[in-house]
Amino acid sequence: MASDLEIAEGVRLRPIREVAEELDIPEEALQPYGREVAKVDFGFIQGLAERPRGRLVLVTAITPTPAGEGKTTTTIGLGDGLRRLGKRTAICLREPSLGPCFGMKGGATGGGRAQVAPMDRINLHFTGDFHAVAAAHNLLAALIDNHLYWGNALAIDARRVVWRRTLDMNDRALRRIAVGLGGPANGFPREDGFEITSASEIMAVLCLARDRADLERRLGQMVVAFTRDQKPITAAELGAVGAMSALLRDALMPNLVQTLEHTPAFIHGGPFGNIAHGCNSVIATETALRLADFVVTEAGFGADLGAEKFFNIVCRKAGFEPACAVLVATVRALKMHGGVPLKDLAQENLPALEKGLANLARHVLNVRKFGVPAVVAVNRFTGDSEAELACVVRYCTEELGIGAHVCEHWAEGSAGIEELARAVVELAERPKVLDGRGFRLLYPDDLPLWAKMRTIATEIYGAADIIADKRVRDRFRALDAQGYGRLPVCVAKTQYSFSTDPDLKGAPSGHVVPIREVRLAGGAEFVVVICGDIMTMPGLSRRPAALDFEVDAEGRIRGLG
Repeated sequence: MASDLEIAEGVRLRPIREVAEELDIPEEALQPYGREVAKVDFGFIQGLAERPRGRLVLVTAITPTPAGEGKTTTTIGLGDGLRRLGKRTAICLREPSLGPCFGMKGGATGGGRAQVAPMDRINLHFTGDFHAVAAAHNLLAALIDNHLYWGNALAIDARRVVWRRTLDMNDRALRRIAVGLGGPANGFPREDGFEITSASEIMAVLCLARDRADLERRLGQMVVAFTRDQKPITAAELGAVGAMSALLRDALMPNLVQTLEHTPAFIHGGPFGNIAHGCNSVIATETALRLADFVVTEAGFGADLGAEKFFNIVCRKAGFEPACAVLVATVRALKMHGGVPLKDLAQENLPALEKGLANLARHVLNVRKFGVPAVVAVNRFTGDSEAELACVVRYCTEELGIGAHVCEHWAEGSAGIEELARAVVELAERPKVLDGRGFRLLYPDDLPLWAKMRTIATEIYGAADIIADKRVRDRFRALDAQGYGRLPVCVAKTQYSFSTDPDLKGAPSGHVVPIREVRLAGGAEFVVVICGDIMTMPGLSRRPAALDFEVDAEGRIRGLG
């Protein structure tokens, strides 16, 4: 079987200006990064505001497993499939983080014949957006310590600095550190730490901002520390907004690339779905919606995380109304949810598959709670038996009342996903969405933060309740009292289970969700609720993907796929 790299090398990419022409983006609106990558000028984007929006299709998935689901590959394949049907289509994806690239997952540009390209550039430095976010984040951290050093006019309590540093790499040794050591010339010693760049609030701000003015407003609202009497100190009070905005000037513009079948793809922003809101930028999605009839986007990890956050945070803030959703499932992952270990997935096991289908059912029911019509994409792997594939399709149609289509886009490209594409068009073009009530949010703005979190846990995770110690509950109440209660909740928890126990597969019910910490993201305008043992700075696995990288004699990077 050909590798992803070999397949990609067998395709001649079009010049990016030709890809842009398909969406009527003029060449003068492009800022090229070589022959096959460009940023789209913000002046052109602002001129699109009066155009009608196209139809937005969200691709989400069942709870992920080490067996792989292929959500990004399906997103890309579906975009190609819609274009194959003659639909004016654009794809919107997040930028890959170096953490997963060199960690457990490897690259994040799809696979087989459903890829965005050039994969090496996209997966690594791309257009420098991640570096810009990290630079702006760490500049703000440096300004805080500099302010403490030069007299501390804002009376910041050094024990209550909440703005950590960032690095786009998995490095558990940096989770908790000490800074300012070595004497008076090096500042004041205090405890600090790092989080991965995908968890930076600046990444969330970049992805939720509508324009530069909104970006700067949000940057200024970020709370970085508190005084002894608990008064919040913002980035604006430190005078940091202008410099951060300068570092983010080019990063604010979305990046345009193409699939192997030349479908236009905007790849912009990269928040994780388990510790951040997990969606590409509002600017990229809004731009695509003004230029295309169909826009296919994805949300990070399973529907309990990425889709819930896309609906409750992104759609709430940006005013998006998804036309339909696609739930990606694989026989392999469903068998894992049914209790089969990774080493035995190649063997047909219908009883385990039937047991694991409970996970898919929970996600289908959850998506329906938002009033979004959905269809299931069964992403076929070579070891799947016909009986197993038929079992999944039959369960979806007969037990869940939802369409399901076996997709072979990895091997066949758009031809292998055409049936799903037709189903998506039919769902998206219906005059009314599910049950005639239209798209709806899970909770209203005026619900208290604790109640919002409890709603997510009970309605989406199947939990009986949430628990927290007095310190955390007091923090919820304080945020409500300070006027932050109207913000949505962004849950940080394991992606591997509906619960906070990554080993609890399937569709567990009646569990209790423990809340460890609550963080205000004043610029992103949501409240982060950290549950269980999830970390905002991941560590590398026992054998990380970085060990398989090499650059061959022709300069080609191997190990990314």
